[in-house]
Amino acid sequence: MTTPSPLLLKRSHVPSKTSVAFLVGGWNNEREVSLMSGKGILESLQRQGYQVRTLDLQRDMKELITFLTPKPDIIFMGALHGLFFEDGRLQGLLDILQIPYTHSNALSSAIGMHKPTSLKVFQSMGIPIAKGGVYEWEEIKTKHPMHAPYVIKPIDEGSSVGVYIINDTSKPLEDQIHWIFGDQVLVEEYVAGQELSCAVIENKALGVLELSPKEGFYDFTNKYTDGKTDHYMPARISKEVYDQVMEYSERAHKALECSGVTRCDIRYDANTGKMAFLEINTLPGFTPLSIVPEIAAYRGISFDQLVYSLIEEGLCRASPR
Repeated sequence: MTTPSPLLLKRSHVPSKTSVAFLVGGWNNEREVSLMSGKGILESLQRQGYQVRTLDLQRDMKELITFLTPKPDIIFMGALHGLFFEDGRLQGLLDILQIPYTHSNALSSAIGMHKPTSLKVFQSMGIPIAKGGVYEWEEIKTKHPMHAPYVIKPIDEGSSVGVYIINDTSKPLEDQIHWIFGDQVLVEEYVAGQELSCAVIENKALGVLELSPKEGFYDFTNKYTDGKTDHYMPARISKEVYDQVMEYSERAHKALECSGVTRCDIRYDANTGKMAFLEINTLPGFTPLSIVPEIAAYRGISFDQLVYSLIEEGLCRASPR
């Protein structure tokens, strides 16, 4: 069985006979990301001796209920991403079924996934965010909402799905992009500079990694294609900025009362000193190219120790029920 990392809280021993239901797949825009995350997680669970059963999750809730009968000791949520899974809906169902799960609860997940709401919370906590707001697509498709460059993104997608940087205001948006992500659009000023990500585990920031795409910005393709993005760990920023990113990330994690692990994404312009907190991810990626495992490894926490810690934390959180 895995020896817990000394950097992570030791709550109790998790026996290898613990039954773990592992959910992967789903039916949203991040299905392929989930399947990529799932392979490494499943290997870790099996390697550690857990009694694992796996379900490629579909829309058939009857199949899910059948799969969860008898109830497992815990559900490992780390391979699920995006709508229905990262937004608190699945967590709410599991709360009704009284089945423990890893990562954040329904409310924390719902707020974290809905970017306009979470950004308001972060701003109220003194965390800097980019200027912007929520617009109706019909309102902005023919009339630009701000001067270029600016960013448009869905209000509740992940993995940079549907994110566009708009540099040209001579043509209407409807002639530049094919928008399929709902009636509402989050519009933000573009903050130049470095793309930073911070992993927070058990309310403590572990470190800050810098992402430098070889072309364009850190979009879906650059995130999940090997060789498209250079990773720098630790990030190439001053200690003062590094510590500030860590502090803001911890503050955001605690403000939403998140559990387990989160990843916070920030833009920082060293030329102006401007920093903008972009979002928090309550179910961050666990693929071989993912940020959280890389930051954890830099701090001496193995992939197995990370998985073990999430299971341990989830079981302890559920124990008072």
